[in-house]
Amino acid sequence: MPNVKTAISIEKPIFEKMDILAKNLKVSRSRLFSMAAKEFIERHNNLELLQLLNDAYEDAPESEPTVTQMRSRHYKLVKDQW
Repeated sequence: MPNVKTAISIEKPIFEKMDILAKNLKVSRSRLFSMAAKEFIERHNNLELLQLLNDAYEDAPESEPTVTQMRSRHYKLVKDQW
């Protein structure tokens, strides 16, 4: 996949933390920023999908749990397993 160079401005404390993390992970800062952006995009897409599912089930009968309710129940079941 081709790379694109860009210049960004970030707060110095964030840059310093990213620099340390890049060294600890033995990756370049560019690679670390790319990994962080990819993870952020995936998380955002997952939240959009969850919202779409909740919207789709919004008018479901009360006897059927919504996605958010099912997620809460699942969390309660597995929270002590980690």
